[in-house]
Formats: sequence, structure tokens, C-alpha cells
Amino acid sequence: MRIGILTGGGDCPGLNPAIRGAVFRALDYGDECVGIVQGWQGLLSCETEPLDLARVDDIIDRGGTILGTSRTNPFKDPALVQQTIANIAALGLDAVIAIGGDDTLGVAAKLAAMGVKVVGVPKTMDNDLSGTDSTFGFDTSVNVALDASRRLKDTALSHRRIIVLEVMGRYAGWVALYTGIGSGADYTLIPEVPVDWDAMVQQVMTAYKRKKYAFIVVSEGVQVTPATSESLDDFGHMLLQNRGVGPEVARILEEKTGVSTRSATIGHIQRGGSPTLFDRILGSRVGVKAVEMIHDGEFGKMAALRGTEIIAIPLTEAVGKLKTVSQEWVDLLKVFSK
Repeated sequence: MRIGILTGGGDCPGLNPAIRGAVFRALDYGDECVGIVQGWQGLLSCETEPLDLARVDDIIDRGGTILGTSRTNPFKDPALVQQTIANIAALGLDAVIAIGGDDTLGVAAKLAAMGVKVVGVPKTMDNDLSGTDSTFGFDTSVNVALDASRRLKDTALSHRRIIVLEVMGRYAGWVALYTGIGSGADYTLIPEVPVDWDAMVQQVMTAYKRKKYAFIVVSEGVQVTPATSESLDDFGHMLLQNRGVGPEVARILEEKTGVSTRSATIGHIQRGGSPTLFDRILGSRVGVKAVEMIHDGEFGKMAALRGTEIIAIPLTEAVGKLKTVSQEWVDLLKVFSK
């Protein structure tokens, strides 16, 4: 078979291991793999590159994606959808593996409903994709945030300050939640819970009086001030680079507490770098499963982690409804606010 592989949406560690896993398994079947450059955009422009053993052999420890990525949405225009389908045929592809998050896999699900032979591989550092227990990229990004947390807490104590760390997470607060609990943060703000300034100030000052510093983690998607008009991407999501949640939280906290407060935003540092062992293994496993799904005729499905097993589930179970932080996790977070 001739299999096309693409990566779409934001990059994250684990994409290259997933590509590699797919190519390695395809070799067992005698398949040919073709890399589609820059996500769905590559199918519109027919920009491809060969994916053989020599190309993928040494990429398991590399961050990002060797294929490039984009946030192109062919379903913005019916003509682009037809062009995408026509180009799949023109490239001689027997099947397509789409590696991405809710948006990329949402496109895959719609194409599958139209008869395109496509399977999905879940990816998102936000860990907000339904249908799978975890996605590669998340573990690496949280470990990067934990490293930043330790460094920031050191300087916070040295200067007797409050420090706010802004991490990624548009609609779901998993990165902030895990960073907050794992770093021993004194307060954590996530998009799922409205900001309670009185409660936060009280908790932060309690911690500050006890330790002579305080450390707060905030997700970039938290609504701190009234919403304003913001630019949207191809999928209708707000571009958050100008929102500045961390600095705004720091400004308000200093105003309310009278304590010198600083902020740090690690941003895209979380997206890059070598994947952790967990993300290398998970990426490799779902990449392998994707090829097996193709040969089993399980199109319109996604490779998902359930417990310790990798299984095939319908793409429709994974897209359209984000996996957000549940009340159980919110209650756990409260346990560590003392």
C-alpha cells in the first residue's frame, strides 16, 4: 500500500516518534510511506517527501515534526474539500494517517464520512482530546513547566516575591493542573474554574506569610478580564499570544497584596525539545497501531490509549467535545492549597 502521513495543528514532542512508528510498521507489510508536508495544506499543494527507513531511523529523540505542520482547514471552503480528495487520488494514496488534535482529527472524521480512507493518531500537549486517556506531548510539556517552576520558586524566595507562571492550555487546564500539583504551587488557575480574587489573595498571602514567597500557576486560557475581540485561526479559535494572562494576574495580585509580584511565560518552550520516554513510547505505539488499523480496514478510527492498551475507536468519539478538567480533579487541587 501507499500510505500518506501528515501532522497538523500545533507541534509537540512525540510527533516524530509517531511518524517513525508508522513507517517502521509499514515496512513489515511492504508498504510505501509518503510524508505530506505541512498538514492538510500539503494535500492542497501536493507537497510531499518520501519516508523511508533512512529518513526516520534517528528521529525518535527529536522534538517537533520533520514533516512540518499548519492549521489549515480545508472545510472552510467546499472547493478545498474536493481538491483535497482529488489530490489524495492524484498522489496515488491508498490511505492517509492524520496525526493531530481535535481540529486535525475533526477534518479527518469529516473526510472519513465522505468515504476517504483515513485513520487518526491523537496528539496534543494540552491533553484535551476525548476518547484517549493521554496524548503524547503532554508529559514532556509538563516536565518543562516543572523545571521552570523550580527555578522560579528559587528566585521568588531569594527576593521575597510572588511569582506567577503562565503555561499553555486554551480551553482545558490539564497542563496548569499537573504543573500546579507537581510543583507544589500555592494557587493554580485553570479555565474550567472562574477566578475568585478574594479566595486567591487570601490563599496567596497565607502562603507568603508562612514561606516568605508564593508561587502561582495560571493557564493561558483563563479569563482574567472581560473578553475583547481577538484574532481567530482557521478553526475559529482565539489567538492567545496577545492576551497576557500571566502579566495581568501578576499586576492585579501586586495591587491587591502590596507584595512585589513578577510573572514568567514559558510559552512555546513547552512545545519544543526532546520528548520524554513516556511520549516516545506512546508516540511509537500509536504510530504502529495506525498502520495496523489501515490493514485491518478500520478507517474513520483513531488509535487511543485506554489503560495500558492501544485500541481503535471511532474518530467521532474523539472530536467535537474537549476533555476538560473534571470536578474530581478540581477537588484534588484544592487539597494542596493550604
